[in-house]
Amino acid sequence: MTSTYAVLSEGLEKRFGSGATAVDALCGLDLAVAEGTVCGLLGPNGAGKTTAVRVLATLRTPDAGTARVAGHDVVREPAAVRRHIGVTGQYASVDGDLTGRENLRLFGRLLRAPRSRTDELLEQFGLAEAAERPARTYSGGMRRRLDLATSLLTRPAVLFLDEPTTGLDPHSRNGIWEAVRRLTDEGTTVLLTTQYLEEADQLADDIVLIHGGRAAHRGTPAELKAQIGSYAEVVVAQDAALPAAAVVLDRLTGAEPVLDAESRTAGVVTLDPALTLPRLVRALDAAGVPVVDASLRRPSLDDVFLRLIP
Repeated sequence: MTSTYAVLSEGLEKRFGSGATAVDALCGLDLAVAEGTVCGLLGPNGAGKTTAVRVLATLRTPDAGTARVAGHDVVREPAAVRRHIGVTGQYASVDGDLTGRENLRLFGRLLRAPRSRTDELLEQFGLAEAAERPARTYSGGMRRRLDLATSLLTRPAVLFLDEPTTGLDPHSRNGIWEAVRRLTDEGTTVLLTTQYLEEADQLADDIVLIHGGRAAHRGTPAELKAQIGSYAEVVVAQDAALPAAAVVLDRLTGAEPVLDAESRTAGVVTLDPALTLPRLVRALDAAGVPVVDASLRRPSLDDVFLRLIP
């Protein structure tokens, strides 16, 4: 592993059970996460995302392959790995009978973190005013922020977030997003698994699409979106104008449009990033095509997911 990668794995394999009922959770997973970045792991349920996090966080031992986190081998040096990481699971693991401050102090003692760190984190995560209240009185978003705060007591170099905003309302989710952005600004590396594709689009510098325990596709959000192209659509004012609209779209994109006479619509998928809506409108106007509507829809990560993952 070079110093440029905070997480690096090659050929990770993990099987649960044996015989006919065995489940291959990881089947040769390769990852390379640069320091100070957010890497989003996306995939359908059962793809191996949570297993990957548990192996990298030394909570599970791989059956094959190698992995290094913060420069340490997860199998040969698990204690060293744990000193450099923080982990937040899918559900908040705080004690509801303890106050927010008591929860942090308890974990702080276990992790030998400075006592002053408790006050810093309560303030950082907007929990100072609720610090003396039992955690059971916290909202879901507050409990998740408290849980995230506990994972940061030791200022980890690498933070594993396994679906950290599951079940949260949009306001609470945005609060977690802001916290993650602050962490990466300060140099923390984040490995994020999520079911919310908008979350990955907002936070991730790089994305790995996992399918069948392997890295099926990888790239920046923009690179993955570019693989499936944009969708240009024109609605004409008259039936007779539909062929002309099709000619314009064909000339701009080099692809044959799909025509719908009933809705007077011509549409085409294009991989050309130079096609913009103003350019499309100008071309239609120059050709004298009477248009009711014209649109150019860039793909979302939802589109990427549905297209690339069977």
